[in-house]
Amino acid sequence: MTVIVIFIALILLYSLVSRRLERTKLTAPIVFAGAGMLALLVLPSLREQQGNIEVLMTVAEVGLVLLLFNDASRIDRQALKSMRNLPVRLLSIGMLLTILLGALGALVVFRQISVLEAGILAAILAPTDAGLGQIIVNSPRVPMKIRQALNVEAGLNDGLSVPFLLFFMALAGSGAGGHTASLTSFIVEQLGYGALVGVGVGLGGGQLLGLSHRKKWMGEAWQPLGVVTLPLLCAMASEAVGASMFIAAFVAGLTVQVGFKEAGKHAGEFTEGWGQLLNLSVFFLFGLLVARAWPQFNGMHFLYAGLSLTVVRMLPVAIALRGTRLSRATVLFMGWFGPRGLASIVL
Repeated sequence: MTVIVIFIALILLYSLVSRRLERTKLTAPIVFAGAGMLALLVLPSLREQQGNIEVLMTVAEVGLVLLLFNDASRIDRQALKSMRNLPVRLLSIGMLLTILLGALGALVVFRQISVLEAGILAAILAPTDAGLGQIIVNSPRVPMKIRQALNVEAGLNDGLSVPFLLFFMALAGSGAGGHTASLTSFIVEQLGYGALVGVGVGLGGGQLLGLSHRKKWMGEAWQPLGVVTLPLLCAMASEAVGASMFIAAFVAGLTVQVGFKEAGKHAGEFTEGWGQLLNLSVFFLFGLLVARAWPQFNGMHFLYAGLSLTVVRMLPVAIALRGTRLSRATVLFMGWFGPRGLASIVL
């Protein structure tokens, strides 16, 4: 219970000074990750509390499920139709090149890992997290279209990276066992069943919520709760059929808008409160795990982390934005702005 008690106490302490901290460069994720590291250093006995860490890990998975659904449900399809649109370039050319360059970098830095293991690492580290740079994203000094592009990219690349991760994992598992049939089965179950669960829950739930909204059967306060049950249903249904809950939640977020166009608004209302609590638990857990694994780190790990945050991110962004007539400074800024966060930790 000690880990959970410390986390709850930290929530209280942070809330007491949250407004003052907003004026500084210390964001909530940084504070909670640092607190997790400090907690393990001060109380080494926390290393033995595996049960509490597993509870936080489950909470972290739920947090990512809600995040994926929320991001997908708020997509503006009209804004993404043209290939000249900045988010589309970042999410297509940029993301594919980021995974490719990340895998190549991993092979160079970590000589002992296989190609598929490098692909898994690259897919995990491909998503960005705009929440870690809210000071920059919300700054009026940054042009609106640049802020929107970075926000949309960060909102969608976590969901888009999951299929790549599952594909590399399936290939790695198939290679280890030597069974091609198991590879096909894994892909069908994780991706196919996940997509089917997402479509079923998203379309069905969206139609029910939309009907209730039009008939004025549902109270205003209950609309966010009604919407947020859909990704949770996706998670439970996915567990039952052996599918990926992350794929299911993302697809459900895409399809719920068909029946209930205000789903994104209400999902956002929930995630701004309770979703934030779940997200902070992820960063606290991350701090604990980093502190526990610290003796295993060496210079190569820090080298790859630096490459992942710079060259592996900035070069693909520069290539993806060619022909957009953006200034060199703007392209460098968009490439530099690529912090990794919740999705990379949970995946």
